[in-house]
Amino acid sequence: MELFTPEVGLIFWMLIPFLIVLFILGKYAWPMIIDGVDKRARFIDDSVRSAQEANERLTSIKEEGEAILAEARKEQMRILNETNQMRSDLIEEAKKQAQLEADNILSSAQITIQKEKEDILRQVRSEIASISIEIAEKVIRENLNTTAEQENMIDRLLQEINSTGKN
Repeated sequence: MELFTPEVGLIFWMLIPFLIVLFILGKYAWPMIIDGVDKRARFIDDSVRSAQEANERLTSIKEEGEAILAEARKEQMRILNETNQMRSDLIEEAKKQAQLEADNILSSAQITIQKEKEDILRQVRSEIASISIEIAEKVIRENLNTTAEQENMIDRLLQEINSTGKN
């Protein structure tokens, strides 16, 4: 069984290269490996921190965006209300202006009608006066003694007036 049990000399000579390799690895390799692992851990920590900050900024930007959108909607409603009010005011003003214009036209028409009416009345009075003067002239020319003669003459004059008025 000597094959399976190592001797003390063999263990000693195997332990020396192992300790040399362990020393070299401990002196040169392990610090570099640990430094690489630390750098990687710091990089991961920084990345996680940056991701959290970006997430927080994104959340705050979303909130700001929603606030700006809500403000824009408020402003839009205010502008729409102002526009509707201005439209109503303009319509009301146009109605008032149209009513004033219609009143002016109506008043002008009434004045014109009144003037024409007065002109026609003057003309009628003038005609009546002319006719009365003609009748008086004719009555004076003829000396009428009886009532029957007077009535005949009046009928004849009226017929003359009617016939001249129709022509």
